[in-house]
Amino acid sequence: MITQATIDTVFETARVEEVIGDFVQLKRAGSNFKGLSPFSSERSPSFMVSPVKQIWKDFSSGKGGNSVAFLMEHEHFTYPEAIRYLAKKYNIEIEETEQSDEQKATVDFRESLFLVSEFAQKYFHHTLFETDEGKAIGLSYFKERGFTLETVKKFGLGYSPQAWDAFSKEALGKGYQLEFLEGSGLTIVKEDKNVLDRFRARVMFPIQSMSGRTLGFGGRILTNDKKAAKYLNSPESELYHKSKVLYGIYHAKQAIAKQNNCYLVEGYTDVIQFHQTGIENTVASSGTALTPDQIRLINRLTKNITVLFDGDAAGLRASLRGIDLILEEGMNVKVCSFPDGEDPDSFAKKYNYEQVTEYLEANSKDFIQFKASLLMADAKNDPVKKADLIREIVVSISKVPDRIQREVYVQECSRIMDISEQVLVSTLAQLIQKDGIEAEKKGRQDQKSFQVVKDESALNSAPKVDIQNEIERKIIEILLLYGNAEEEFEDVLLRNNEEGEIEQYTEKRNYKVYDRVYLSLHEDEVELANPLFLDIYNNIMTFFRQNETFNTEHYLMQLPQDLAQEVTDVLMDDEKVALHNWEAQNIMVKDKSHTIGQYVTETILTLRWFLVDKIIEELKKDILPEPDADNSETLSMVMDYYKLIGSFSAKLGRVMSRYHN
Repeated sequence: MITQATIDTVFETARVEEVIGDFVQLKRAGSNFKGLSPFSSERSPSFMVSPVKQIWKDFSSGKGGNSVAFLMEHEHFTYPEAIRYLAKKYNIEIEETEQSDEQKATVDFRESLFLVSEFAQKYFHHTLFETDEGKAIGLSYFKERGFTLETVKKFGLGYSPQAWDAFSKEALGKGYQLEFLEGSGLTIVKEDKNVLDRFRARVMFPIQSMSGRTLGFGGRILTNDKKAAKYLNSPESELYHKSKVLYGIYHAKQAIAKQNNCYLVEGYTDVIQFHQTGIENTVASSGTALTPDQIRLINRLTKNITVLFDGDAAGLRASLRGIDLILEEGMNVKVCSFPDGEDPDSFAKKYNYEQVTEYLEANSKDFIQFKASLLMADAKNDPVKKADLIREIVVSISKVPDRIQREVYVQECSRIMDISEQVLVSTLAQLIQKDGIEAEKKGRQDQKSFQVVKDESALNSAPKVDIQNEIERKIIEILLLYGNAEEEFEDVLLRNNEEGEIEQYTEKRNYKVYDRVYLSLHEDEVELANPLFLDIYNNIMTFFRQNETFNTEHYLMQLPQDLAQEVTDVLMDDEKVALHNWEAQNIMVKDKSHTIGQYVTETILTLRWFLVDKIIEELKKDILPEPDADNSETLSMVMDYYKLIGSFSAKLGRVMSRYHN
């Protein structure tokens, strides 16, 4: 494991504007930087980077965080991968903590397999370009497929020689151990201890992880050996699990996230040809049946999948099962098939980017339309077959976790298949009730009849603002922005006057802002109602008491991900003004830091006012309507609370208003 000292050094050294600047074109906006969102297509910049706070916020997608969070979102690195990337960028030596012998052996074995796989990729790539055999056979094949040299280099394509042990002999000569060559599946060790290469006389397609590390290979034979498989993949290993990888995901991830859609094809050349055409949000299941792990890999990048099929009907039918799996993961799926005799590779080779994208947009259907058009030919006028087709479509709809989506699909199925919604709803309810997994996900509600009641008044009414939530958010904002500042506050105290009567008087004292907030809430025994804000409040109070200074980046480092995301949102709210350039329009935005003491006092008083107002509403419910009822005590309490609100109003210098409208 990477030591905490190394992680601290990485965070102290890395500059968020430099890290993000490698991926996003940033322009100065006052003390900040702004740019176009790398997570969505937009014309006006909504992406803000704060060098002072060392955080970023994408207002179009809601994402935000520090430099590590950006790498995890944009490059889809794991946390350790992001730390290693930054350490390499800033030439920081990585220290590892002591591990048990078993842990060391596991890590060393995996890392050794990675080293062997990466050596193999470079060896095959070098053989393709630098040997006569590679150029004559491998490179000629790729050129015949229409791949440019730039594309071949981008995907790291290669060639494995015909000799029985060319690769293994080279690797052993370079000092790589036979144990790891065999463990990666690249070398086969026979009973007589002789070694031979698994891939021989094949063009090589390296299969990479999301972060770009080589996991395994796919090899296509170019000879006419009928006994040999046309395509051969690396065997299952410590690194390579074919059910958990997608070919092209490393090169496609940014385009998938930005386009918010993933094209799913079957083969390596389909992916490469689409990328070369300019459609980079394309990956392949590499000839294997689509698995839940592969779908979840795409789900990290987008909720939308468009499955691209060859024109032959047999392949289309075999792929229907994959559509149900996609639906089960709560994703949106469309299907597009190509004309007979065409596949994604051949189609993209014939047409340019505009023509291919136009075809995909025009011919992509939702799964109901696709199933209906595919199976209707068999059903024709046979009512039994038509009933089976409808039932099959309803089974697919039952896989969708979201109830509203299911109703939309029911309406679509009713329209296309000319059958009443009531029959479909009834059948769907029965399927859901029988489905134990769905019942666990959705509980009792899904076991009852499936029905959505439309409330027009609810649709037309604007959502109510949660006043208490907004005030609590302001308190968190105050602590994050000004918590460690020392400000002058006005205390209201009691004393005996000359006549011996108790009277109030004010006295100005200096407090740390976080102390003032704590004392004010503690005095009224107020606890934040929002659980997320309460966790942040408790965490930041502990941080202030344990640290003399407050550094945003150091504070974010020790927060769990859910709290760190919320803290980033709060911190970057103020930066929205820089996006709009108000000052250039002669609109001056008030800086709260000029009147921190007043801002803190107003916020705490507003929260008190709101809570007292809630108490009054509860007391009013206890007032009995009967003419002879004794409500004097309750009314007296209500009046006392109204007087308290009056004092709040006087202190705030504004007219009394109500928050529960």
